Amino acid sequence: MSVLSCTDLSVAIAARPVLSGVDLTLSAGQVTAVVGPNGAGKSTLLACLGGLRTPTTGFASLGETRLLDLPPRERAQRLAFLPQTPEIAWAVEARTLIELGRIPFTGARGLSVEDRAAVDRAMAAAHVEAFEHRIVDTLSGGERARVLIARALAGEPEWLLADEPLTGLDPAHQLDAADLFRDLASKGAGVVVTLHDLSLALRTADRVIVLADGGVLSDGPPASALTPDILRRAYGVEAAVTSGPGGPLIDVLGRS
Repeated sequence: MSVLSCTDLSVAIAARPVLSGVDLTLSAGQVTAVVGPNGAGKSTLLACLGGLRTPTTGFASLGETRLLDLPPRERAQRLAFLPQTPEIAWAVEARTLIELGRIPFTGARGLSVEDRAAVDRAMAAAHVEAFEHRIVDTLSGGERARVLIARALAGEPEWLLADEPLTGLDPAHQLDAADLFRDLASKGAGVVVTLHDLSLALRTADRVIVLADGGVLSDGPPASALTPDILRRAYGVEAAVTSGPGGPLIDVLGRS
């Protein structure tokens, strides 16, 4: 699997700097969580790493190739991007929506036996088989979120980039999704997720990147990247890392 990286990446939106001079090299086989306060540039960074936004300066690369130099179809085969607010343009069955994840491979020729098997595997991984024939706009927000995760997985990408993928999921399905991301990484895929739940980041990720003020404030294993001092500087809060029965927790005590 190729590394995913960005070099001197800066983005300004409507003349407002969002990211400035970000350098990162991400390794496959890991779950990387990107966290930070609102407006820190998490979604913007993810879009640049997915080749969906052209940075103002700098570039993102997959292996030795700049992402924007890759043919769009190859980029879509190798990278799956799950946006924070996905649009579902028409009423279709859940399975039909998931099958769209195979388009980078099928084009207009229709699904092969292998394509249908990939869709089945994605549905099983996301636990959505029970409502495969339900119309998507009749599903709950959490059910739709799981269907969209399955659509991303249907392409069996080298890299999964997911922007707030746990939003709308109940606690049990949040844990299921976190387990799914860890399973993907254990099989060699690269997983990059943006999260607001710092305790889930602490428990789930191999690596945590904390964004603040347009740059990388902290980057490393969760225990060293999410210290009380880093949380104070990034979020302006006092916090403590405590031990719980399911693993470490971040307890926010109040504003600094």
